[in-house]
Amino acid sequence: MICVGIDVAKDKHDCFIISSEGVVLADVFTIPNNREGFNCLLGRIQACAMPGNEIKVGLEATGHYSYNILGFLLDNGLDSFVINPLHTNLYRKSLSLRKTKTDRVDARTIAAMLMSDVGLKPYTDTAYHNEELKSLTRYRFDKVKERAQLKQSVARLVCILFPELEKLVPTLHMASVYALLDEFPGAQQIADAHLTHLKAVLHDASKGRYGRDRAIELREAARASIGCRMPAKSLELRHTIRLIRELDAEIDEIESAIQQIMDDIHSPITTIPGIGTRMGAMILAEVGDFSRFDSPDKVLAYAGLSPSTYQSGQLVNGYAHMEKRGSRYLRFAIFNAAKYVCLWDPTFAAYLAKKRAQGKHYNVAISHAAKKLVRLIYALEKSREPYHQAA
Repeated sequence: MICVGIDVAKDKHDCFIISSEGVVLADVFTIPNNREGFNCLLGRIQACAMPGNEIKVGLEATGHYSYNILGFLLDNGLDSFVINPLHTNLYRKSLSLRKTKTDRVDARTIAAMLMSDVGLKPYTDTAYHNEELKSLTRYRFDKVKERAQLKQSVARLVCILFPELEKLVPTLHMASVYALLDEFPGAQQIADAHLTHLKAVLHDASKGRYGRDRAIELREAARASIGCRMPAKSLELRHTIRLIRELDAEIDEIESAIQQIMDDIHSPITTIPGIGTRMGAMILAEVGDFSRFDSPDKVLAYAGLSPSTYQSGQLVNGYAHMEKRGSRYLRFAIFNAAKYVCLWDPTFAAYLAKKRAQGKHYNVAISHAAKKLVRLIYALEKSREPYHQAA
């Protein structure tokens, strides 16, 4: 067997090739991060290999820097292993007490990990092509978070310009309110508005739900408002609303792309009550290929939802905290999906009620439901059968 360790960087990659007998076939050499460098690496690997040799190539999970070389390796039929940098760091420390970390050392460490066969699973084409779904779900997550921050800004600005408005409408974040504030960004502008114009803006934006009576109510409230007249804040409010509208359109476009991928996947995860396309897509994208995991407990650990363990002599930790390592996106998706599943599925609802009856805090009880949900998702993805509720 031949083991190839690659330490990935932005502009270059350090590589090391060793045989399973511990013979160094190619000491650490550096290739540029381009097509010529990739072909050079492939040539060196082929020159070191004999017919019938098994070739393993390992590299750290370094985000987008490893994506191109990983695709090249898979396209050339090489068994590739993507290793958690935390795992590499711990393995390197176990080899020496010295604090030594360089690119050359990392390349040797990765090759040594492959040679020691520490239970690593090869990266598959399924996981690689799943990166598109992961990219979309993470992009949507960031956009939704950005929109939430802008909505907080709208609430802050309205509190300055027209504080009474929030009590007159179901929510500030609706089309009719945004249309109103875009046209009249402040109490003074609404108070000075012509009633016919004000009614037309509300009527069109609400699709006929709001008419003359609501226009009169808003104008009277604006005339008695304590809101400040601040042109700078009004301008900021208008721009913030326009940014939210742009984000709404972008998020819709992202969700459409996610839906197309999910339609092609035909995953049974969306048959679980409470898990829709968006949450299901995030879970599938972050897990990647379920065949990489031997058990649902390993998926749980990958998400950082498993309890930490500390025991030394007679000392045992009395309260096991959640590890919170691994993919924060997966942890977020599973934890929030568990909340909705507990609302919509009677079996999970009963399980949550049981944990709450045992005196557990709501979040602790949800974490137990999340573990149960991971086991269910793992079973469904393995069997490819839809979810059937217990009779």
